[in-house]
Amino acid sequence: MKKYLIIFLFLPIFLSAQSNELKLKLSEDGDKYIKATFLNQTWARYNQSNPGTTVQGEIANNTFDIGLRRTRMQLYGKVTDHVFFYTQFGMNNFNAFSQNAGNRKLQAFFHDALAEYWVFKNKDYVKLGGGLTITNGLSRFSQPGIGTIMTLDVPIFAQATVDQTDEFSRKLSVYARGQMGKVDYRVVLSDPFPITTNGQILPAINENATFAQKGHHKQYQALFIYNFWDKEQHATPYMTGTYLGKKKVLNLEAGAIYQKAATWRTETINSIKDTVYDNMKLASVAMYFDAPLNKEKGSAISAYLGYFYTNYGENYVRDNGIMNPANGLTATGASFNGIGNAYPMFGTGQKLYGQVGYLLPKSILKERGAIMPYLSGTYSKFQRLNDPTFVWNVGINWFIKDHTSKLTLDYQQRPIYDITTLNVTQHKSSVTLQYQIFF
Repeated sequence: MKKYLIIFLFLPIFLSAQSNELKLKLSEDGDKYIKATFLNQTWARYNQSNPGTTVQGEIANNTFDIGLRRTRMQLYGKVTDHVFFYTQFGMNNFNAFSQNAGNRKLQAFFHDALAEYWVFKNKDYVKLGGGLTITNGLSRFSQPGIGTIMTLDVPIFAQATVDQTDEFSRKLSVYARGQMGKVDYRVVLSDPFPITTNGQILPAINENATFAQKGHHKQYQALFIYNFWDKEQHATPYMTGTYLGKKKVLNLEAGAIYQKAATWRTETINSIKDTVYDNMKLASVAMYFDAPLNKEKGSAISAYLGYFYTNYGENYVRDNGIMNPANGLTATGASFNGIGNAYPMFGTGQKLYGQVGYLLPKSILKERGAIMPYLSGTYSKFQRLNDPTFVWNVGINWFIKDHTSKLTLDYQQRPIYDITTLNVTQHKSSVTLQYQIFF
């Protein structure tokens, strides 16, 4: 006991600050360790409001808000030849209207708490794990390393059940993951949370599918990635957004999620209304490319293109607004989108998502960092809506010191749907400035 107390009291002496790391070595060669990280993403944003939006009871045609998109602390490490643990604590979407049970102080929670057994010593072949984890099927952006993303934000739709039957995309799961040759795999059995525990007012069952408030079924997930060139890191379940030219990566991925009777709806047959349950079936295929163009000049390119088949059930659609800057609607004149900056993000149908960025040569800013403009777009054809949903972003990153210190300026445009016709009638936009610190 005294030994561990001494280690805790003198922890700063053992911590290495090299390479922007807080790392405690548990063995001389560094193979066994405990590491701590911190991330904070601060947003300042101007948003053109959806029709009918109110803020504290007043009509708001536009808003300006300041918030913390993400604040996270990680503690993880390899404590024996075969045992790895990972924890993450923090909060998300904290602005003037953030609250939990009416209390703005109740925002932070454990995102991850897992333990893994590495079957083969010093090899990534098979890792058996369990706990609260973001280890998912579907795609790389279903488990994004948010400290290294290239765009302002990740494509949230890839976190398919976020805050519906999971905890900010994390679920209680057991899984196997690993790398065998050029293949990276994840196979997951999850125990999703009931929709009745997500802290939101739930819709009454109707003719359009919503997550079922009766019954409970396990979720099955899988993701397979083929690495044509360099292998990606495999210490944690999270996947890197961009390597800024430090690796040469070309991947082909395929993923899927399945859950029996995940949603319910009503259906009338011969004048008799009955409850019908739909299975949730999600799948995707995608390519990811991230590589240097000229190592001497420091230029690089990063790109991703994916196709997503998303079947939540008959006519399922869910609007979502990231860190929504509003909290109400007028009695009349509102759109299908809902309040603030929301738009149809999840739904039964098909999606194409792509992003591309170009890291400019380091000679432009020299010791002051690097510049990376980017473009991203999501094209969705939802079963319920008459017009496609096309959302696009254009932005620029200033990597003051890689991902450790970063400024991002982003412009987004989104469609607005008429609440009656379900057609696009206009478009709204937002401009966001983000500062990220991550070490």
